[in-house]
Amino acid sequence: MVRKRETPKERPGANQVEAPATLERQREIQREQDARDGAQARGKGGAKKDAPPPQTGARPQPTELPAQHLAKPGHEHELALAPRFDAPDYKGSGKLQDMAAVVTGGDSGIGRAVAVLYAREGADVAIVYLAAHEDAAETKRRVEAEGRRCVAIAGDVKDASFCRRAVEQAVQAFGRLDILVNNAAFQEHAESIEDIDDERLDETLRTNVHGYFHMARAALPHLRPGSSIINTGSVVGLEGSAHLLDYAATKGAIHAFTKSLAQNLIGRGIRVNAVAPGPVWTPLNPADKPAAKVPEFGKQTVFKRAAQPEELSPAYVFLAAPVCASYITGIVLPVTGQVGAI
Repeated sequence: MVRKRETPKERPGANQVEAPATLERQREIQREQDARDGAQARGKGGAKKDAPPPQTGARPQPTELPAQHLAKPGHEHELALAPRFDAPDYKGSGKLQDMAAVVTGGDSGIGRAVAVLYAREGADVAIVYLAAHEDAAETKRRVEAEGRRCVAIAGDVKDASFCRRAVEQAVQAFGRLDILVNNAAFQEHAESIEDIDDERLDETLRTNVHGYFHMARAALPHLRPGSSIINTGSVVGLEGSAHLLDYAATKGAIHAFTKSLAQNLIGRGIRVNAVAPGPVWTPLNPADKPAAKVPEFGKQTVFKRAAQPEELSPAYVFLAAPVCASYITGIVLPVTGQVGAI
C-alpha cells in the first residue's frame, strides 16, 4: 500500500523548527538595545541631548546669538555679534582673476562675504545696496584691501531703470561684466496669510523676484560665454515656511527662475545657478524676528546653530569660477545645515 506523501503543513519543516530560535535572537537584540537606551536616558552612555554644537570648519564658529531686534533694512554694524565674513583661512588662487562682478545686497551679510572672496580670487566688484551706506563703505574698504577695485551703488532693485543704471555704472568702472549675483531680499514674518496685505505682498515679490529679473535682464547684454548668474534662494524655498509665506513663495520662484533661465541662456554660453542657504547670521533675520526669538535661530539644524556668512561665500565662488563649475548650470545648491535638504 502506497502511503500518502506528507505536505509541509503535515510535518515539521526546517522553517518551523528555526522559528523559535529566530524569535529568541530578535528578542535578545531588542533587550540589548533596550539596555543601551536605558543607559543613555540615565546619562551613562551614548550621545547626550546637551552635547555642544558640532564644529567642522577651519575655525570654531559662534553658537549663541544675542537677543536683538533691528530696524529694517538692518545694519550689520549695529549687530551685537558681528557676522563673520572675512574667511581668514580661505586662500585665493586666481579662480576669478580679472573678472568683474555685480553683487546685489552687497553691503552686508552673504553679499559682503561674497564680495570679499570674489576680490580675493581676483575679481573687481560692484556692490548694489538699498540704504545702508556705512555698511557699504565697510564692504568697499574690505574689497579694496584685497587689492581689487570696488564701486558702491545705492538704489532699489524694484526699479528696473535703476538696475540698468547700476549695471552700466559697473561696466563703465571695470570695462566688463562676468558675474551677476542676485542677493538682495526683503523678509518679514507673519502669523497668518491674513496679515499679509497687498502692499506687503507686492513689496516682497517686487524686491525678491522682480529685482532678480530686472538685474538679469540689465546684465545680459554685457555677459559673454563663460559668464554666470548666481541667485540666492533659500531653504524655505525648498521646504516652505509657516510664518514666511510670501518670502518662501519668492524663494521657490527664484529656484524655478534659476532653472528656467539656465535653459534659456546655455546656448549663449552663460551658466545660471542658485545657492539655497539655511539659517545664516546676517542683519536680515534680527530685522525680522522679535529679539526673544533670535537666540533660537538655527538651533533646529543638525549643527545646532546658524551659519556665518563666510561659510556660504565659497559656494558662490565655486559656481562662478569657470575652472570649477563649467559643466554646472540650473542647479540649486543647498547649504542648509541639514541632511536631506532636497
